Parts: sequence; C-alpha cells; structure tokens
Amino acid sequence: MSQQPEYQEWQQLMTLFKNATKNDQHEMLLTMLMTADERDALIARVNILCELIKGDISQRQISQMLGVGIATITRGSNELKSRSEEQKASLETLLLTK
Repeated sequence: MSQQPEYQEWQQLMTLFKNATKNDQHEMLLTMLMTADERDALIARVNILCELIKGDISQRQISQMLGVGIATITRGSNELKSRSEEQKASLETLLLTK
C-alpha cells in the first residue's frame, strides 16, 4: 500500500488555516509550523507588500529599511503586478487598515 502525505495541495493548507482561525488556533498553528527565521521572513514580506502598495519610497529604500535583498523586493513587486486592481485593493485594505 502506497502512503501519501496528508496535505498535497495549497488549497488544503488554506482550508487548514481557515479552520484554525475559526477555532482560534491560528497563532498556535503558524508558530509551530514556522521557525523564528521563517516568521521574521514572513514579517519582512508583509512589510514589502505594504511599502509597495503605499508607493512612498523606492524599492532600494525598502530593501535598506527591511534589511532584505533587492531581489526579494522585486519578487514582491512582480507578484503585485500580476494581480488585478480588485485584488490589489483588497490586499491594501487587509494590510493597511488597522
């Protein structure tokens, strides 16, 4: 009998995160899934998107501010460019509304 991993697709992980959030277990799940370095990298990625959406400073300035490589900023920028205006607006609301 061939064994298969429980989670094989991105959508399965999204369902896992939705269920964890619904049960107020998202913090525990994400903390257990990610190392401290991975959590720091995720914080940087979120801040990259925030700064790109705001558009107030250059990619080089974002790189210096966050201590990440310019290639990381470029990947975030390319991801944003590939999204619809509606998706960008939704992301802006998520990220910049406190």
